[in-house]
Amino acid sequence: QLQFVESGGGLVQPGGSLRLSCAASGFTLDYEGTVWCRQAPGKEREMISYITSSGGGTDYADSVKGRFTVSRDNAKNTVYLQMNRLKPEDTAVYSCAAKTIYGGRWWNDHLYQYWGQGTQVTVSS
Repeated sequence: QLQFVESGGGLVQPGGSLRLSCAASGFTLDYEGTVWCRQAPGKEREMISYITSSGGGTDYADSVKGRFTVSRDNAKNTVYLQMNRLKPEDTAVYSCAAKTIYGGRWWNDHLYQYWGQGTQVTVSS
């Protein structure tokens, strides 16, 4: 089955940058797009960025708009999340998933399957 593996997390100072990767492997299937989400301890999962499977469409949550950029390299089956001007409130486990249900609002998590295990991002001085 389809699997996602996230990498690139770590400890960074406020104002710093990180680039996360979400690599897909396993059975290839058609899906509408890929989402990045994050979850901090004691908080609900937050859907933060979305990119269509073609890469032609992207969208962001207001909390990251203007600071994060999503992209993809389909030759490498990988989606990236460039995170700039990081803040302590960006601290969370970041993961990705495939939008297997077509249509609907991309930020609705019930539209997704094949969630990865995530990578920890900690923003602290």
